[in-house]
Amino acid sequence: MFKQTLTRRSIYYKQSWAAPKSDLTFGKRIKVLIEEEPSFGYRSVANFLTSNKNTTQRILQIKGWQVRNWPFGLRRRIEAIPSVSPSQNERRVTNLCRLWPRRDDWLTLTLVIE
Repeated sequence: MFKQTLTRRSIYYKQSWAAPKSDLTFGKRIKVLIEEEPSFGYRSVANFLTSNKNTTQRILQIKGWQVRNWPFGLRRRIEAIPSVSPSQNERRVTNLCRLWPRRDDWLTLTLVIE
């Protein structure tokens, strides 16, 4: 049998996390854009400022500017109304689907229900 040894460094090592940093001038630019367009999310803000979306989202979270509206409760369902026709062949339903079987050709699949 072999003897396994541990280094002292691995026993006493404690991982430390640094506080997230944010650039103040970049935060001001984000704040101005958010005040102009409050409906923008972090992706839109990052696109307008031509910056990294992860950096933009981190600054929004640190400053508390990112608002999440979670839906609560149950959504109302649409009531299904039965489809009744007085005679046959009066009502049809169609659906189209594009398929790409090869490199240069597209196929269109059409479904008709009578």
